[in-house]
Amino acid sequence: MEIVGLILITIGAIIALIYGIQLIILAFKTSIPWGLGYIFVPFVSLIFIIMHWEDAKRPFLKGLICIPFYLIGFMMAGTNAINNAPNTNPFNNNLTPPSSITIPE
Repeated sequence: MEIVGLILITIGAIIALIYGIQLIILAFKTSIPWGLGYIFVPFVSLIFIIMHWEDAKRPFLKGLICIPFYLIGFMMAGTNAINNAPNTNPFNNNLTPPSSITIPE
């Protein structure tokens, strides 16, 4: 299951990369400052998508297709990690002191 999860995460990343690049190209086609702002300035990408919704709508919505791939992939890959995790319960009462420590009576 872990392998299938990693494959789904990879597919989601490829989808996000393809449509993210399309949005960057669209920003640079609009103008050089929009493109540079899209890459380097926080939230300019969101502002660009809102202000140029008619042009950016298709690649943005298609880019959202990656979300189910990520969610299912992380759930499938994470389940195996949780099942194989060591028991680190801090409330375990079955603790014994190391043999090198003597407890005075």
